[in-house]
Amino acid sequence: MQNEVRAFVVASLIDMNYDVEGLDDDTTLGPSGLDLESLALADLLMRTEDHYHFRFRAEESEALALMTVGEFTAAVAERVSQTAGSKQG
Repeated sequence: MQNEVRAFVVASLIDMNYDVEGLDDDTTLGPSGLDLESLALADLLMRTEDHYHFRFRAEESEALALMTVGEFTAAVAERVSQTAGSKQG
């Protein structure tokens, strides 16, 4: 699942006109990495929420901005697994 999420994130960043050359799991989303500004981060989060059918809490956005690509994709994959598990139970 994490590889699928990573592919989705990379495709979204390309669609948002971000240069993904050299992007790896250690690249930060915020400063000194992709340098996503707040609106771009919000766009990425909304795309992710819409695609995977869950919502981030508003208070999570600051922590998400400080994550690396690897941490973000792992967090999304975990959230998707939790959401799928709660729908089955």
